[in-house]
Amino acid sequence: MSAPPGAGARLLALLDAISEWTGRVVSWLTLAMVLATVTVVVLRYAAGMGLIWLQESVNWMHALVFMLGAAYTLKADEHVRVDVFYREMSERRRALVNLAGTALFLLPLCAFLLIESWQYVATSWRIGERSREAGGLPMLYLLKTLIPLMAALLGLQGTAAGVRALLALRAPKRA
Repeated sequence: MSAPPGAGARLLALLDAISEWTGRVVSWLTLAMVLATVTVVVLRYAAGMGLIWLQESVNWMHALVFMLGAAYTLKADEHVRVDVFYREMSERRRALVNLAGTALFLLPLCAFLLIESWQYVATSWRIGERSREAGGLPMLYLLKTLIPLMAALLGLQGTAAGVRALLALRAPKRA
């Protein structure tokens, strides 16, 4: 039994929507990072006081932006690519390159990250890992959970990109 004609399009739209929403939400953390950094500097040099938890929060926000923004970047086609040959290729060749890159590199990398990070993250949760710094942020295990979450989100968006490339290859050639 095959899926209805619009089911594939709806699934692709859902995967895109997840990446779009995640990317837009975490993009606001860049403003929060700037404000937190300014606060750290002002407190350090004007008031002579340092807040370890605030300094660490900048690192946490950066991790959130980077890790959860990766799928959004892929969706927007803004990821790093050697564009010397790609930009001159036909749409079909680009689709072939995208499909091959997704199947040979991106999805295996996502699977590797999921598999290899699972025990690392599970151990962090089991011991209730927290910052090593006095006054640092608790619940470090939440931050480490971003590793498999990033792999999953990137894998989903990579799957959508691969399906789009496959559909482009299967489309009739234009004259």
